[in-house]
Amino acid sequence: MKWRGRRRSKNVEDRRGQSSRGGLPGGLRIPTRLPGGRAGAGGGLGFIALIVIALLLGVDPTLLLQGGPGEQVSLPGQQSAPRQPLSTEQRELGEFVEVILADTEETWHGLFRGMNRQYVEPTLVLFSGSTPSACGMGQAAMGPFYCPADQQVYIDLSFYDDLKSRFAAPGDFAQAYVIAHEIGHHVQTLLGISQQVHSERRRLSQTEGNKLSVRQELQADCFAGVWAYHAKTARDLLEAGDVEEGLTAASAIGDDRLQKQSRGYVTPESFTHGSSKQRVKWFKKGLASGSLDACNTFEVAQP
Repeated sequence: MKWRGRRRSKNVEDRRGQSSRGGLPGGLRIPTRLPGGRAGAGGGLGFIALIVIALLLGVDPTLLLQGGPGEQVSLPGQQSAPRQPLSTEQRELGEFVEVILADTEETWHGLFRGMNRQYVEPTLVLFSGSTPSACGMGQAAMGPFYCPADQQVYIDLSFYDDLKSRFAAPGDFAQAYVIAHEIGHHVQTLLGISQQVHSERRRLSQTEGNKLSVRQELQADCFAGVWAYHAKTARDLLEAGDVEEGLTAASAIGDDRLQKQSRGYVTPESFTHGSSKQRVKWFKKGLASGSLDACNTFEVAQP
């Protein structure tokens, strides 16, 4: 990809090298599992005391209800651990992410203007290990994700190492595809698609809900392809071999391939993102047309 020297987005929050551990002033660890397995910030009088402390500090008590067992919860005003310096390679990768995010902004501002709508730019958060989000504690093991509650994309860039070594999908365009897919979910949120899917899934069985989730994910793949079309035709960002890298990445993280790799067999009814073939198919649809009209995964009989 010809990304060097291009505009870099200002909507990247770099939390890499920062500790995600927190707590009450003085380093008090907050247990986050109530008796009986319920999530919370302690039990009995201890739980009530923590709520009182939070209110006195001007903190939303619901912050104490987040996190996993034994985690500490960061509160406003608490000093965090010193940030670890980033290597030259890490800084360069951060710059790459800023350029790709800026390019997605160019694409979606233009497409939204064509629909007489305004594109609201999301924030992309880079983190190491784990980080809080409005959708709960983000973990590196979860992979990149989009949180509609705060309209932010979260990526631990160690995922790119997995993409290269574990999934055999190297290359900078493969990395860009990952970002573009998550931005696709942001577009779905702005268009009201995500809200409709969430509402509909509440009425469906697990299996039917999974099928709806697959359609949503495949549409995000198609939207990633739409971005790639405009990045190539309008700004000459792509080089020879880049599209192949994107297709390899889309194929590598199909549900069937991941299930086969992890447990040796495939259960299609549990798919939530789509098979390798489906993901490649819908990325290519967006890439071929550059139009959102090509990405209506919800109306076709078989996505």
